[in-house]
Amino acid sequence: MTEQNRPNESQVPEQYKRSIRSFVLRQGHMTAAQQKAIDTLWPDFGIDYQTDAIDLNQRFGRDNPKVLEIGFGMGVATVEIAKRLPEKDFLAIDVHGPGVGNILKLIEEEQVGNIRVMRHDAVEVVENMLADGSLDGIHIFFPDPWHKKRHNKRRLVQSPFIAKLLPKLKTGGYIHLATDWEEYAVQMLEVLSGFDNLRNTAENYAPTPDYRPETKFEARGKRLGHGVWDLIFTKME
Repeated sequence: MTEQNRPNESQVPEQYKRSIRSFVLRQGHMTAAQQKAIDTLWPDFGIDYQTDAIDLNQRFGRDNPKVLEIGFGMGVATVEIAKRLPEKDFLAIDVHGPGVGNILKLIEEEQVGNIRVMRHDAVEVVENMLADGSLDGIHIFFPDPWHKKRHNKRRLVQSPFIAKLLPKLKTGGYIHLATDWEEYAVQMLEVLSGFDNLRNTAENYAPTPDYRPETKFEARGKRLGHGVWDLIFTKME
């Protein structure tokens, strides 16, 4: 995958210099259709950031399993997953304006009702808006690998960030990561394996679940001989 096409724009700067953030801002062109989708659909499917915890059941209008997705890119895979798992509700977070507009556009086109969208730093959302034990799953697919060694510290999947996420998961909930960068996959495996209350569902890397669709970037990478690694861990307590 090229950096500009990567579906998640997440990063973690050095923890001791400044607070963790879930993204790096990049400019992008908002189409008229994407802007229209934001203008017309945000009241129904958007959630504004606030500093108090929210009732996810109230926001979705039902008491169903809730899954957090961090970094949905243009939203194509997110919408497809929501269609494949209609019994689950998805809180999708990204900061990329065109992506927010595009996922809202897709929600309307595909008539998907089990997604709510936020445009904000996911770390602040996790810290302030999500109650402990409120999530049944967490998805982080193809985060920016920051492949240069001097930039590895900016990667999203590091122990301090996972430590913020885990209290939000119910016992028995899962965290599903995917990457097309092998060295990052090794780091992800080491990070998740470092938590005593997480159990790997596979010996190392997991088979790709049926609910996660193959993205066009992933398919192109496979044609070029690139690998893809999924990791799925469940919370034991």
